[in-house]
Formats: sequence, structure tokens, C-alpha cells
Amino acid sequence: MEKSATIGSDAWKNASIRNIKLSQTVVERGDKACDMGQQLDPLPSLRDTCVQQSNARIHAYVRATRAVLVKLRENLLDTNEEIKSLIRGKEDLEKTLEHIRKDIKLNHQSIGLRKTRPTREMGADGADDVLASERQHLLKLKRILEAQLRSVQKQLQVLDCCRKRLRAAIQERSRVMDLICHAVSSIRGAGLKDQLEKPSTPAVEPLGPYTPECARAVSEATDARQRSSTLRQEVAEAIEQTVKLQKAAHRSVNDAITQKVSETVTMRQHLQVGGGELRMAIHRNKRWYDASEMALGYTLGPVAYSDLTVRERLDRPMVSVLQQHPGTQLPEAREIGRGGMGLQESLNATARNVSLLRLTKQRVNKDARDKHHASLIDSNIVRTRRRLGDHRWVLGGVGC
Repeated sequence: MEKSATIGSDAWKNASIRNIKLSQTVVERGDKACDMGQQLDPLPSLRDTCVQQSNARIHAYVRATRAVLVKLRENLLDTNEEIKSLIRGKEDLEKTLEHIRKDIKLNHQSIGLRKTRPTREMGADGADDVLASERQHLLKLKRILEAQLRSVQKQLQVLDCCRKRLRAAIQERSRVMDLICHAVSSIRGAGLKDQLEKPSTPAVEPLGPYTPECARAVSEATDARQRSSTLRQEVAEAIEQTVKLQKAAHRSVNDAITQKVSETVTMRQHLQVGGGELRMAIHRNKRWYDASEMALGYTLGPVAYSDLTVRERLDRPMVSVLQQHPGTQLPEAREIGRGGMGLQESLNATARNVSLLRLTKQRVNKDARDKHHASLIDSNIVRTRRRLGDHRWVLGGVGC
């Protein structure tokens, strides 16, 4: 088919063709842009989607924070319970320490009462040694309990610091829990397991729910509770051991003083028996002295020579007749003089013996009285220690 002749020029024709091709290119590009827009452009529900995603992230963060709060509150409750237990242990320790101070005061009173014994009974004995040993023992126990008390006070301060740190962490973490019920997260025990499955604690993250500060607070509180539990066991053992040693020392002192009272009473009874024997000996010697004095009077005869009878004179008729022969001297006068001297010496010896017996009796009686007073003082000490052994009396004074 033959081409028809065109009237328009080629330039005019080419210009139109270029515009047609350009329009086709623009149409294809627009279609591609629409296809890409359908694939990549956000939907009209973008705002709602963003809100949902943000809410989901917030809910996840709040749930994790609630788990952290559960852990923190459990640690806070455990710390509070540990503080209460340690305070009870501290009170028991202070009570035991007060009993030790009362025993030291009672020991001091016992030593002071024993110093009021008579001078003869002031010599050191086994009871004094037992009292001194009890005092040293009680002072040692007092130092041990005071050291334990200082440790308990320091541990209470540590637990209080941990509690404050946990409270600060709970308060800081609770800022995002305004729209969630707090009562559920604070429930402990089986009810929480039945009502709510406790979520696991998230990992430690500086910007996460479980911050390093919370982790440090929980770790320090756990370590403090463990140390406090160990310390409470040590305090309980120390109190139990102290009470045993305290009662043993108290009983040993009472037994020693009671034994000393028994020995003193026995010795006093022996002294009384000895005093009775001395009194009987004094009476015997006094009777012998009277008999010897009467015999001396009989030996010496009357005071006046004119009172002598004829048979008692040295120049009586029989003697005068005998002496008419040489070598018939009689030893009568010499024997009478020697007998008088012997009787006088016997009287002097008996008088000395009587004086010595009376002096000895006075000494024995005084010793028996001192023993009686000493036994009364020691018995009073034992009664006082038994009466005050229950520690239900008020400690007065200082220096304990």
C-alpha cells in the first residue's frame, strides 16, 4: 500500500511523537509509583497501630516492673522479719547481760559480806577462791556478751540501711504502676500462685525494669539477712552457753559457801566440846588446888606455936628422951619442911594450870563465838544468793 502523502512537516510530526512517548513514559512511571506506594506507603491506620504497639510495650514494661516490685517487696518483708527476729535476739541478749551484771553485783555483795566476819575468820579459804573465780568468770562472760551485742547493733544498722534502700527502690519502681492494682503484687503465699502466675524477674539492664540499683539492693539485703541469720544462731548459742556457765558458777559458789558453813558449824561444835572439857578440867584442878591447900595447912600446922598439941611438938617427951643418946636425930622437921615446900610448889603449879586452862577456855569460847558469827554471815550470803538467783530484782548502782 502506498504511503499517502503528508502535508505536515517532519519536525511537526516528530514533536508530537516525542510528546506521545513522554506521556507513555510518565504513565508507566506513575503506575510503578502507585504499585510501590501500595507496597511501601503506611496505611491509614498508622496512628492506631503505633498506639497499640506503644501500649503493648508499656504493658510489657509494667508487667516486668511488677515482677521486680514483687521481688523487692518480698525482700523488704523478709528483711523486716529478719530485723524483728534480730531485735528479739537483741532483747534476749540484753536480758542475759542484765542477769550477768546482777550476778556480778551479787558476787560483790557476797565478797563484801564475807569481809564483815570476825578477825579470826578473815583468813582466805576456798569460798573466797570460788567467789574470786566466779567474778573473773562473770566478767569474761560480760565482755563476750557485750561484744555480741555490739555485733547485733551493727547488723541491725546494716539491715536498716538495706531496708531503706529497698524502700527507695520500690518507691522509684512504683512510679509506672499507677494504673495497675498494687494489692495483687503484694500478696504472698499460696494465694498468689492460685490467682496469678508470678512472672520471672527480667535481666539486669540500666534502662530496663530491673535496674542495677535494684539488683544491688536485693543482693545486699540477701547477704545481710544471711549474716543476720548466722549472727542470730551465734547469739542464741552464746546465750545458752552463758546461762549454763552462769548457773554452774552460781551453784558452785553456793555449794562452796554451804560446805564452809557446815565445816564452821562442825568446828564450832568441836570447840564447844573442847570448852566443856576445859571447864571440867578447871573444876578438877580447882578441887585439887583446894585439896592441896588443905593438905598444906595440915602439914604446916597451926599458926601459933602455943596452939600445937603435945604430940605435934618436936620436943615432945618421947623425942626428948630419945635424943639423950647421941646420933638419934629425927628427920621429922626436915621432912615436914620438905613436904610443905612440895605442897607449895604443887599449889603454884596447879594455880598456873588453872590460869592457863581459864585462858585457853576464854580463847576457845571466843573462837566458838567467832565461828558462830562466821557461820551466820555465810548462811546469810547463801540465803541472799538463793533469794536473788532468779534475777527478778532491780539492779541499782553503777560500775557493773
